[in-house]
This record gives sequence, C-alpha cells and structure tokens, in this order.
Amino acid sequence: MKKVLFAIFFTAFTLLLYKDAFNYPPAVGILGKSKNCVNCHINNGPWSDEEKTIIEILDKETGTSLRQADGSFLVEVKRGTQKTLLTVIGRQKDSASPVPYRNAWLYIDPSQIESTSLSKFAPGWDVNLPMSCRLVGDNLPGYENANITVLAMTIQPLDDAKDAELQLQVMLTKGESIKGNPKTGMEGNYYERKVKLAVIE
Repeated sequence: MKKVLFAIFFTAFTLLLYKDAFNYPPAVGILGKSKNCVNCHINNGPWSDEEKTIIEILDKETGTSLRQADGSFLVEVKRGTQKTLLTVIGRQKDSASPVPYRNAWLYIDPSQIESTSLSKFAPGWDVNLPMSCRLVGDNLPGYENANITVLAMTIQPLDDAKDAELQLQVMLTKGESIKGNPKTGMEGNYYERKVKLAVIE
C-alpha cells in the first residue's frame, strides 16, 4: 500500500508542476474532484462503436475473462491473498477507423472521489497500479487481430476489506491535448465499466 501511495503522490506532485496537470487521468478524484475523464476531455473520437472496441479484464493466472452476462466484471479474491489482473483495451484490426495511439484507464471507487485520500481505490484493498496511460502496441495471445494495450494490476483484500464496486474509466485517444485547453487537440472516446470486488473468506 505504501508503494502505491508513493506512486500516486509522486505522479500528483509531478503533474502539479504543469498548468495542464488537470488534463491527465490522476485528476479524477485526486488532483481535483472530477467524476470522470470527460469533465476535462471531449468525447469526440472515431471509436464510439462498442462492437469493435475491446475492454477486458482477465485473470492473469488462468487467462479467463472476468466479464459477467450483464457486461460488468466480477473479481473474487480470498482475503489476505493476491490476485493479478490484466486490463486489455483496444480495437479490432479490421476496424475502418484509425488505430488509437494511447489508452488511459483508471479503477476508482466513486464513493471515494470526495475523500481526502490520495488512493481512490476501494478502502481495505491493496493495489499496486490502479491507473495507467499506455501506448497501443502490446501483444497478448488471443488478441493477434487487435491493436491493444495490456498491463497487469495486483490487488489484495486486507483485514478490513469489504465487497466493493468500482468504475473502470477508459479513454481511447489519438493526438495531444492543447496546454490549458484539454478539450482541443486530442480525439478520444470515453467508456465506463462496472467492476465488482468480492472478498472470499
């Protein structure tokens, strides 16, 4: 937990050195009280067709999807043990739209946005990487026909952890935001997914 708090603090401090700090994913509930990415960025990109958009959470150990029938994701973890997830975001290669250049995502507990804590993940849960902004071009078996980003995140329910519900906030982007005007210069499409955390005793 100390490592993730240090990483979040360092990111926040670094971004505060720039006038456009609030243009980046950590601004959601951390540098500011924005509820989601589109508080700053425009949802104007060419990737609004969900059929060709990939947003997946996989169990790294088994490679299986944690998606439920309603489109949400269920992550079940035994108390005190770690589980590593893979966040996979991208587009099918046969899409007529351009390939996204950079994907940003954030796992956040909406009930924590107004809190003063730098960590906006579910209380009682340890996490090493709840957010990232990554260039497209990763490889993963089973996604050879897609342009994706994929990154691991390890979570662990501690003694005081309870079942919780997160938002996975995602933006597929291309281009760069204009300094001081994040709604200009970058194309992006915003998505949200519900992620349920369940503690196994």
